[in-house]
Amino acid sequence: MLKSTPNRNESYLGNINVKRDGVQHSFTEWEIKEYLKCSSDPVYFCKNYLKVISLDDGLVPFDLYPYQETMFDHFNNNRFSIVLACRQSGKSISSVGYILWFAVFHSEKVIAVLANKGSTAREMLGRVTLMLENLPFFLQPGTKALNKGSIEFSNNSRIIAASTSGSSIRGMSVNLLFLDEFAFVERANEFYTSTYPVISAGKDTKVIITSTANGIGNTFHKIWEGAVQKVNDFIPFTVNWYDVPGRDEAWKKQTIGNTSQLQFDQEFGNTFFGTGDTLINAETLLGFRASNPSSHREGGDFLIYDNPEQEHEYVMCVDVSKGRGQDYSTFNVIDISTRPFKQVAVYRNNTISPLLFPNIIYKYANFYNEAYVVVESNDQGTVVCNGLYQDLEYENLHMESAVKADRIGIEINRKTKRLGCSSIKDILEEKKLSIVDENTIMEISTFTSRGQSYEASDGNHDDLMMNLVMFGYFVTSQFFADMTDINLKEMMFARKMKEIDDDVPPVGFIDNGLDDVIDDEDTSRGWHTFEGGTQW
Repeated sequence: MLKSTPNRNESYLGNINVKRDGVQHSFTEWEIKEYLKCSSDPVYFCKNYLKVISLDDGLVPFDLYPYQETMFDHFNNNRFSIVLACRQSGKSISSVGYILWFAVFHSEKVIAVLANKGSTAREMLGRVTLMLENLPFFLQPGTKALNKGSIEFSNNSRIIAASTSGSSIRGMSVNLLFLDEFAFVERANEFYTSTYPVISAGKDTKVIITSTANGIGNTFHKIWEGAVQKVNDFIPFTVNWYDVPGRDEAWKKQTIGNTSQLQFDQEFGNTFFGTGDTLINAETLLGFRASNPSSHREGGDFLIYDNPEQEHEYVMCVDVSKGRGQDYSTFNVIDISTRPFKQVAVYRNNTISPLLFPNIIYKYANFYNEAYVVVESNDQGTVVCNGLYQDLEYENLHMESAVKADRIGIEINRKTKRLGCSSIKDILEEKKLSIVDENTIMEISTFTSRGQSYEASDGNHDDLMMNLVMFGYFVTSQFFADMTDINLKEMMFARKMKEIDDDVPPVGFIDNGLDDVIDDEDTSRGWHTFEGGTQW
């Protein structure tokens, strides 16, 4: 189709491809029909009038893939959209096309394009500009201002590009918010918290969030999981690797061969692994499956997954906070009579006072057959230890010293944390402990390396995880061995040694020369047994 081009008097600041503000256009009958088609159908608009840069062919028409057409309908029909897409699927350019359509055919709208870096957002705005420059003038609304950071149209709609900082759009009225590669945004939780009032201010505000997967526990992952579980307002949309034309099983095999299965799963398989720095490996994280609790108590703070069973022994590991609405006071109840050990109950509350927490512990320790209680004794933990032992006279408490009663619990220091982390890593990766609580799984998945130690990644908590670290430290102690007749440390060491032995070829016996001789052509068969022994 021919592009109608005005003279320089009609162009914006000498750019003959952009119509300036105030230019009047006399529409032909055909242009009116086309304008109406485009205004009501973003797919038609993109396929017939937008152009993009192809690496191989340069400037080409935007020939949408079928999934992109469906995505446009998804954007148009839903107020809150979140897209999980495989890498190199064209999700960003699709979003750019929709953004331009929205600005051109809607008056007095503010569209914010936000990315992790301002330069990335401006690059996306540059793509919008390229599409605008290749639109016929009868479709262009006229441009009041165009620069690297914003475009303002004659219909009083404008597109702005900025980084995802807490102040980027604070105080603005935004009609369409687009967040690109949101899983990679630093301090995303802080940004989203500060931005949400802007989002919720208007009844018709649209939000589009797109990203590839980038670990578990970040803000994108939380919103996505909430959308899938239908506990928030976002409607999920997935772009799989096989949705992209040209990608078949042969392509998948080749890609895995050039990278790895794990890399393929995260980059193209839309799989939420933990970050590469997590204490627990990705294969184990993928195997976790959360269960629904059988009952709730204490206003929902105490979740029961399995009720106590007669003659079963339980260990309760306790982490104590100040109860000021930040970190959580937690405990995990673990059944050590089963194989594997089993997480059966969880408590989590960030407002309970350390003075009151002992009563909760006492109540449910007794409920679980007088569970053996292991308390972190740091800081406020001493208050809880004294409350349990002295005030409530609960005696089934872990003491580091059998002589000194003031050594109740476990002091978490560099040594004990290191040993606990190492132990729980082995326990979980060797499937010696079954974890079913969603919050615990989330914390395991976001427990990452920080210097010489491990802690929660930004925006996450590790209080339930520290219960497990304490459990890891405790089960490798002599206290646990005496309590259960199980020396887990020795068992796991023995298994590790067996793995090493299995991986290292044994040294064969030397043949005494009196038995049968192997022909050279038979050596390819590997191990051979003779009367005089075995040789390679």
